[in-house]
Amino acid sequence: MSITWKSPSNIALVKYWGKYGNQLPANPSISFTLDNCHTSTTLTTEERELVHSLSGDFSFELYLDGVKTPSFEPKIESYLNKISGIIPWLKDIHLKIETHNSFPHSSGIASSASGMSALSLCILDEHLNRGGEVPDFFKRASLLSRIGSGSASRSVYGGLVVWGSHQDVPDSHQEYAVPLTRVIHPEFETYQDTVLLVDVGEKAVSSTVGHGLMDNHPYAKSRYDHAVKNLSSLLPILKDGNHEEFGHLVESEALTLHAMMMASNPYFILMKPNTLKIIESIWNFRRDTGLPVYFTLDAGANVHMLYPKAIEQKAMGLVKEELVAFCKDSAYICDHVGTGPSKT
Repeated sequence: MSITWKSPSNIALVKYWGKYGNQLPANPSISFTLDNCHTSTTLTTEERELVHSLSGDFSFELYLDGVKTPSFEPKIESYLNKISGIIPWLKDIHLKIETHNSFPHSSGIASSASGMSALSLCILDEHLNRGGEVPDFFKRASLLSRIGSGSASRSVYGGLVVWGSHQDVPDSHQEYAVPLTRVIHPEFETYQDTVLLVDVGEKAVSSTVGHGLMDNHPYAKSRYDHAVKNLSSLLPILKDGNHEEFGHLVESEALTLHAMMMASNPYFILMKPNTLKIIESIWNFRRDTGLPVYFTLDAGANVHMLYPKAIEQKAMGLVKEELVAFCKDSAYICDHVGTGPSKT
């Protein structure tokens, strides 16, 4: 039996950076779910006794874009081991996992978020096929996704999504993400995200290592407190549709994330020279035109240019006339706030 789910990436507005325990967040975060940046994963199961030459507790094979990829197997095996107490039949079957990203892997577009959420949705769907009880499918999928990748917990819902307990989001939780159900200004429901691909290679420092460096970071506590306050501040902004306040907070969050990297021990920098050139160009464009065009960054060199759909034509003019020169091979991805994963 084969099951296929397509799950999107997401871009955090208030960043999650630092964790404890079993992938629990040191601070709450909120994100836009994307649409065009997604992972499609097909899970094919076969009873284990029919598969020859098995070894270890789990039997699986992983293909990325049709190519068997052993380098990802330790991460998958660790994930399967962590969720086997929730999904007990995993040791009884052979899994063939075939996955494809619509965007460059490991370049700061949250490929682990879309990839682990797509795999978790497939596994949970198979759990239902095997007679398992799942009282709240997407909440449980978010929990499973979180175990594989913290930010993956947010990818199982569309729109704006909160992960981590926060006093102003009553149903928020450390173990799974929840969709933001309060009233949102319509312009934030259709926000655009043009991802400017400065660097499409493997990051010099993985997000897993980066999170770990927050354990003894001299500014960790103040950062976590600041994230809580920023999320409180962002909620009324999203309701009122104040683009200027939105942009100021989101850009500050992005730069704070990278400041934490530069102040850790050992320190590291994921931004590239062209990252800074794009940021400066966006600032100059906003100053000269007064248009609400902003940026954010994930844990990588690529720049997410955020703006309301109403000014899409003018914003894309900036991309095509100026920013594309700073992109590797002139590459960028046009994306927008999406509706969440889908079974295909």
